[in-house]
Amino acid sequence: MVALVFPALPTVTLPVTGRAERFPVRRIFCVGRNYAEHTREMGGDPEKEAPFFFTKPADAVVESGTRIPYPPATKNLHHEGELVVAIGKGGAMVSEEGAEAMIWGHAAGNDLTRRDLQAEAKERRRPWDMAKGFDKSAVVGAIRPGPLPEARLRCSVNGAVRQEASISEMVWTPAAIIAALSQMVSLSPGDLIFTGTPAGVGPLNRGDTCKVEIEGLQSASVTIA
Repeated sequence: MVALVFPALPTVTLPVTGRAERFPVRRIFCVGRNYAEHTREMGGDPEKEAPFFFTKPADAVVESGTRIPYPPATKNLHHEGELVVAIGKGGAMVSEEGAEAMIWGHAAGNDLTRRDLQAEAKERRRPWDMAKGFDKSAVVGAIRPGPLPEARLRCSVNGAVRQEASISEMVWTPAAIIAALSQMVSLSPGDLIFTGTPAGVGPLNRGDTCKVEIEGLQSASVTIA
């Protein structure tokens, strides 16, 4: 048995709808600008961009219903409601057809973003890590196994709808996202992929409750302390 200099941290897990077992999280990948209107909202051209990715650490996961502190080093925290895909079968260099078989389930998610840090990073051509991958920045609801029929996504703050779109409005389907990502890294069971957010992203303030709802899935809700 290998001796450790200190106890290893426990594996991050998420609840699974209708099951006692939990889903172990390995890595978190996120695709940017996957809805045309949001791409334009952020100053891009959806007709010219290929999928691009950034990451969050696994321990950034926050379960639905959690109360979290307003994060440090920002004055402009934003919500980004998203569909999250849970990977159950590994693979690399896969086709879109092969990517479908890698999907274990789906969840509602919220890619919390320190928008002011992201804007500064973009301006200085620096990495986004501290804008996207900070503590408690990945809110994820319970994962529902199996396929997800056509559904609508809705993100509300204190009951007021901020974002709403059909999942079918994505520029790249989940299978296309997985196929593109698998050309760059080997995916494994336990990986989560945030699939992009529609237009309407906006600020969260102390005391706000933000809820992401996707038809057929449990919601992903978070309250800013």
